[in-house]
Amino acid sequence: MHTEFADVADHDVTTITCVCGNTVSSGGLIQANAQGIPIHGGAGTPVPAALAEWPEDEDLYTLCPSCGRVYRDTVIEETGTAPVAFRVDVTDRPVAEAIRAHWELNT
Repeated sequence: MHTEFADVADHDVTTITCVCGNTVSSGGLIQANAQGIPIHGGAGTPVPAALAEWPEDEDLYTLCPSCGRVYRDTVIEETGTAPVAFRVDVTDRPVAEAIRAHWELNT
């Protein structure tokens, strides 16, 4: 099977250009957990319904909410490459609900 790679600059997860063309500044990319569910980054505040808690092990991923591709942050930071780790269905629960909750909190 062919591994897909996103473009990334200087080992920096905030510079990912997803395989589908989405970026942090265009359609937005979202921090997620190892299941691809968007996480709540607000330290010391309750986790809103639908969002996952910040992972205790700090194992962070980046989700493209447009296509469902998920990238593992540590791989990007260590290697400077952004292989697709896995894909999720962004139209189905629980991922779709978490994406909506994320955007509601960040608008």
